[in-house]
Amino acid sequence: MASSGPAEPQRTPSEPAPQTPPTPLSRLAELHGVAPAYSPSPDRTVAASDAALVAILAALGVDASTPDAVTASLARHETEASRRLLPPTVVCWGGLAPAGLDALPDGTRLRVTTEQGETRASAEGLPPGVHTLHATAPDGRTADAHLVVAPTRLPAPPGRTYGLLVQLYSLLSRRSWGMGDLGDLAELTAWAGRALGAGFVQVNPLHAAVPGHPTDPSPYRPSSRRFPDPVHLRVEDVPEYPYVEDPERLRTVLKRAEQLRESVLSKGALIDRDAVWELKREALEAVRAVPLGPGRRAAYADFLAEEGQALEDHATWYALAEVHGSDWRSWPEGLRDPRSPETARARGELMDRVDFHSRLAWLTDAQLGAAQRSATDAGMAVGLVHDLAVGVHPDGADAWAQQEYFAAGMSVGAPPDAFNARGQDWGLPPWRPDRLAASGYAPYRRLLRALLRHAGALRIDHVMGLFRLWWVPQGQPPTEGSYVRYDAEAMLAILVLEASRAGTLVIGEDLGTVEPGVRETLQERGVLGTSVLWFERDWEGDGHPLPPESWRADCLATVTTHDLPSTAARLTGEHVELRAGLGLLLGSLDEERAAAAADTREWLAVLGRLGLLRGTTGGSPASAEEAEIQAVHRFLLRTPAHMIGVWLPDAVGDRRPQNLPGTWDQYPNWRLPIADAEGRPVTLEDLAASPRLHALLEVVRAESGPGGAVGGDVGAGPSQGSGGGP
Repeated sequence: MASSGPAEPQRTPSEPAPQTPPTPLSRLAELHGVAPAYSPSPDRTVAASDAALVAILAALGVDASTPDAVTASLARHETEASRRLLPPTVVCWGGLAPAGLDALPDGTRLRVTTEQGETRASAEGLPPGVHTLHATAPDGRTADAHLVVAPTRLPAPPGRTYGLLVQLYSLLSRRSWGMGDLGDLAELTAWAGRALGAGFVQVNPLHAAVPGHPTDPSPYRPSSRRFPDPVHLRVEDVPEYPYVEDPERLRTVLKRAEQLRESVLSKGALIDRDAVWELKREALEAVRAVPLGPGRRAAYADFLAEEGQALEDHATWYALAEVHGSDWRSWPEGLRDPRSPETARARGELMDRVDFHSRLAWLTDAQLGAAQRSATDAGMAVGLVHDLAVGVHPDGADAWAQQEYFAAGMSVGAPPDAFNARGQDWGLPPWRPDRLAASGYAPYRRLLRALLRHAGALRIDHVMGLFRLWWVPQGQPPTEGSYVRYDAEAMLAILVLEASRAGTLVIGEDLGTVEPGVRETLQERGVLGTSVLWFERDWEGDGHPLPPESWRADCLATVTTHDLPSTAARLTGEHVELRAGLGLLLGSLDEERAAAAADTREWLAVLGRLGLLRGTTGGSPASAEEAEIQAVHRFLLRTPAHMIGVWLPDAVGDRRPQNLPGTWDQYPNWRLPIADAEGRPVTLEDLAASPRLHALLEVVRAESGPGGAVGGDVGAGPSQGSGGGP
């Protein structure tokens, strides 16, 4: 299973709804939200194999193993549907009457118990929340359902703002221990907000990783999405740090950390997450021996009480992994069940280690909060934009603690399409839509609440997963899968409810093939999209670059992403050479070079016609390259996009992508520090002093404001910090 994370294919036209002749098996599949066919291209429909449908239905608890079993399951479903008064979860937008209740039998009595314990005789005019709806039919049948009451939509962003996109581990400072940390993030937000007028900083998922030898470096295959990874801690910022009884021990650790940092910055070493964590764990063990003061102890107790069972499970998994390894399926049988007597007994025996991992979660949460406060104190309109990965590692803490919510024997991926004829398997177990609905989406709600607590916005990776996901049966190629549908109305209602409560924006990563209506539905609910310059073309017309005025406004607009070539590499064609050297080209090297050069020429011609290319003649190739990178950002500023994102490595001419989809050990995915055009690592301090960075961000800042917007009246300028310009 590759760990480079889901690829981000080019944006393509939305696919039509597939049409295949119905069979008993396909009817049963559709009744349970499993698609009997899919469309790899707009003009082609492919039927899912019977074997795939049978396996996926089995993962949903439906027997379709024989024709007789299919007949029996169809009959059972029909009987259950005829007896059911209410679905497990009902959605109500804006306090209006929930849809679908008019199908209840005449005379059905309704009663609502709100989150606050209040009883209402009507399902209308309710406050936002997840309430309980009780129904009693005239024939005596009763039913309870979760009633999700959400605002109609999320508010729009506060005018136009620009911000920086960065993979936190890649942002080393002279104080970090071999990879970027939350102290560096707080420093970055303070500087970018005050000195550069930036409105946000978007980071990679900071979810807790699965420990290993080596640890999977991909932030998109975490052990837990609910809790952050303590490897991001700035150890020196922990309040108990100065009071460690053996300061010499810490001085030794700091010396080793300095050597680790310098090996990355000066000797060309890759970021070694495991080595960083080994040092931090040793230091944190010493810090933990310092008694908490009364106030700190009370705060820790509050955190434990607030996080409850979820934190206890999380910390227990990490304590057990220290003893038995990180694949919980290989643990002694009794420990594979988080609710077993054996697990309870082991938790008691390992209580000291459970407390250690609980304490790490608390410390990391506190530093995340400090980073967001640093951003808002610096005048950022949004602040931190956190990233929610599409799933979790099958061996990790969430998959162990929440087994009832995951589909056993299934993996999330992508079907074959024009860009990958073999499809993709991301190695992530999917949530079961039926179990989510039955719980009122409890694990999803808890996840969102935790992520939104210290965020100004949340980016949702592969946001189309709120509607459907491609399930691949274990041991089968990605071609032998099918789409499974989720209740998008409920998933969106929960998302809008929790984000509105937290006062945050939501950005959906909606690149790639998107089924009809998804982008429109997301926009209707106030979820911003993601638009990447190179992919914004008139796909339904001549295929040429989309004029800036034709871009959507409700989006985060960027030139590139962590999964794509840097802008310098794309403009020079170096990304083709990189892929050629790794044997990843689909065609011949000459064909790929020619196609890339033609694409660049087309874009440069567009930029020239719009008058955005300035200073590209008469200078050195390096100065021309800088001018072209400034020009593509000027293009973004001509669009009506509410948010403009600048990939931080682009500001210093970095050539290397942080992740190269389709590779594993052939390329150092997720292990590269930010570097300049010559490949020299660049520290946070170097960034702050970089003339090239300041020249680019001055263009973005000056031309995105109300008076200088090159596209006319496109909204308010970026949040202005108190520190003036660069």
